[in-house]
Amino acid sequence: MEKLKPREIAVNIISEINEEGAYSNISLKDNLSYYGYLTDLDKAFITNIVNGTVRYLLTIDYVINSFSKIKTKKMKAIIRSILRASVYQILFMDKVPPSAACNEAVEITKKKGLSGLSAFVNGVLRNIVRHKDMISYPDPKKDFLNYLSVRYSFPQWILDYWLQYYEADFVEELCQASNINPPISIRCNLLKNDISSLAKSLLKEGVQVSQGLYLKEALYISKTSSLGDLESFNKGLFQVQDESSMLVGHILAPEKGERILDVCSAPGGKATHLGELMHNEGYILARDIHEKKLNLVADTAKRLGICIIETEEKDATELDEKLVNTMDKVLVDAPCSGLGIIRKKPDIKWKKENRDLESLINIQRKILEISSQYLKRNGVLVYSTCTISEKENLENIKWFIKNFDFELEDLNPYIPESIQNHDTKKGYIQLYPHIHNTDGFFIARLRKK
Repeated sequence: MEKLKPREIAVNIISEINEEGAYSNISLKDNLSYYGYLTDLDKAFITNIVNGTVRYLLTIDYVINSFSKIKTKKMKAIIRSILRASVYQILFMDKVPPSAACNEAVEITKKKGLSGLSAFVNGVLRNIVRHKDMISYPDPKKDFLNYLSVRYSFPQWILDYWLQYYEADFVEELCQASNINPPISIRCNLLKNDISSLAKSLLKEGVQVSQGLYLKEALYISKTSSLGDLESFNKGLFQVQDESSMLVGHILAPEKGERILDVCSAPGGKATHLGELMHNEGYILARDIHEKKLNLVADTAKRLGICIIETEEKDATELDEKLVNTMDKVLVDAPCSGLGIIRKKPDIKWKKENRDLESLINIQRKILEISSQYLKRNGVLVYSTCTISEKENLENIKWFIKNFDFELEDLNPYIPESIQNHDTKKGYIQLYPHIHNTDGFFIARLRKK
């Protein structure tokens, strides 16, 4: 294996994401694992450059195009990636000397066999360094949509969509919060330990720990490069899960001995949480359309010591006659646009398009229609998404109630008082990164009449 410097590895990953359509989290994980000689500092540095470049892609291209006669769209793919990674360092990484970013960009260009373009790369970057404090951005008073798009690096269709439902200041704060790299939230496995014991175990392993915002089983951790290397993780003492996602389990409120169906289960965070809340007594059928992803559910359940989960490959849009009227509770964690988890997966901004929403809504409604038939009389269905999208969330629920014999049920008995509001009393909640410091998440609880 050729030993590559961290910046070159970062450029290669950025190319995989932007030019080849790779998912940022998967490409990062695979590359950091492949280059085994990297230190924890190297890994953190690469992760910062990759996520930051993808996050601020539109802003970075705007700046490059302001200083380059050749626009990014017409550049060679690898030159585009080299410039993007370097400009991110120059504009957003205060601790990186601009000269280091420029010099290594030139070195990578030559190493890629493009020595003839090294002067071009150097010229563009040096020009940006000299004039970065004089960059002219769109005026919010003249063109607010374009200002938001360039300032916070969001495609205009997402901003235009949000502005149909929210005030301008709200959308700007949402964009700002969606660009902040969040802390890692974990769920204490109460079947194997308590929150105090877990915190002590993590501290012994050199991990910094702080208390969760809303739930007793939640912790936030930092100063760890690889969770898979932690003894506490491998012993099944915790599971990575955002607090917004943990709320889904509490709102479904499973009880010991119940029969639960999770129709879109992979990778299994919610199903295993349900198993813990049920004290490992009862039955959970975890289904998903992807067989490989179901292996993750089974592996996670085994690590956590949960034995009541059965996995099964099944398309949630197709009715399974044998399950009709057999389940106490059903969880529909529907496939969605993912606009609530942009802070964790910034490439979502560039992989989704406005037309994707309509096809997703059709799928979500079909899943709701099918899943509702599996419930016993008086059974409970919880619908959740990791998006901030009225069409995928509340409008879907209104459609469902209008067409099926279900009613919304007050969430307040199941959630902390600090996040209760007039909507939770009605039976649903929308969480926002800039208000709740969680992923953007929608959850509704419905009871079959």
